[in-house]
Amino acid sequence: MEIIAQYGTVFLIMACMFGFFMAWGIGANDVANAMGTSVGSRALTIKQAILIAMVFEFLGAYLAGGEVTSTIRKGIIDPKVMEGNPELMVYGMMSALLAAGTWLLIASIKGWPVSTTHSIVGAIVGFAAVGISVDAIHWGKVGSIVASWVVSPVLAGSISFGLFMSVKIFILDTEDPFRRAKKFIPVYMWMVGFMISMVTLLKGLKHVGLEFDLGLGSRFANAVPISALLGLLVAALGAMLLRRIQDDHDHENRFGSVERVFAVLMVFTACSMAFAHGSNDVANAVGPLAAIVSTVQSGGEIASKSVMPWWILLVGGIGIVVGLATYGWKVITTVGRKITELTPSRGFAAELGAAATVVLASATGLPISTTHTLVGAVLGVGFARGIAALNLRVVGNIFMSWLITLPAGAGLAILFFFLFKGIFGT
Repeated sequence: MEIIAQYGTVFLIMACMFGFFMAWGIGANDVANAMGTSVGSRALTIKQAILIAMVFEFLGAYLAGGEVTSTIRKGIIDPKVMEGNPELMVYGMMSALLAAGTWLLIASIKGWPVSTTHSIVGAIVGFAAVGISVDAIHWGKVGSIVASWVVSPVLAGSISFGLFMSVKIFILDTEDPFRRAKKFIPVYMWMVGFMISMVTLLKGLKHVGLEFDLGLGSRFANAVPISALLGLLVAALGAMLLRRIQDDHDHENRFGSVERVFAVLMVFTACSMAFAHGSNDVANAVGPLAAIVSTVQSGGEIASKSVMPWWILLVGGIGIVVGLATYGWKVITTVGRKITELTPSRGFAAELGAAATVVLASATGLPISTTHTLVGAVLGVGFARGIAALNLRVVGNIFMSWLITLPAGAGLAILFFFLFKGIFGT
């Protein structure tokens, strides 16, 4: 308690700096989940993608990033263990933010798309296991997060593979692709509207306090009819816009007109994924920051929940935008251009597959990583054209970086934890 009273202001300043650094890492590395496919398929230029992502990521992070958050991310640690020594909680969360931010910086420089959730989870497990007690960790929670390494990419890859094969069968591999596109694309537009709405209702607006209660029981059940209706509106709007697109009869590229339609669809999916991503993943930076702030401001009392001050969400939102603007292009290039060659129709299938996986995970409580989900979706689309369409060296590097993420976060957090302990004492 004395240490908290003595160094409270210093802890708050350091926590804000480390929280901003972690949010920078989320922007630099994780935003490729929302924008990589759009850039890779040339539906958007890298500048356009970064500008769109800056707006929607910030709106998601600030407007929907969480009124109340669990102070210990994902319920990994039992806060009761640290009640007698609240300074250990502060050192631990500061070291977790700094460790995860450092790993994200390294991964972003290398162009590796890694999971920000796994980075912060690894860091928290590391400092808690070595610095406090192995019994302080809820290992069942950690096990379910590790299981998401397999679940996320396999599920998203399977859905995206199926979606792209349907585009090939119903539109691309026919005698008149443009006429078939006009017939079937409203169906895909309905799916886009439905999935975007589901992602936004289940993920994006979860914390704003906007509740859509139709008396159907669960949040998911309430979201389905609203999303189905919004999907019909999107499909109707899309059908009207399709009438204006003329077939250019380009014999060199008979799919030119069709791909232009998918390019428009991708802009919609990219905006919604950026909003959902900002609202969901900003918690990896602001959750530990909120834990430190509430512990310091209460004079050392560790709460299991803490109210999220507006300025913490602002720190997280600005950090994501700065990270995206300064270094986001590198991982966007890896996801969009280096795994497999993307066209708007392939990119659309990958993005819709990733969105569908996020919705399924929200409904069933599956822990997933947005990074693993999107990379799996891109792999699924590439695999639909045969294994030769994939750059296996890049895929191998990505898988290796996923395996390193948890131990790297843990190792760095242990190092920083004992450094802070040495500097400030216990």
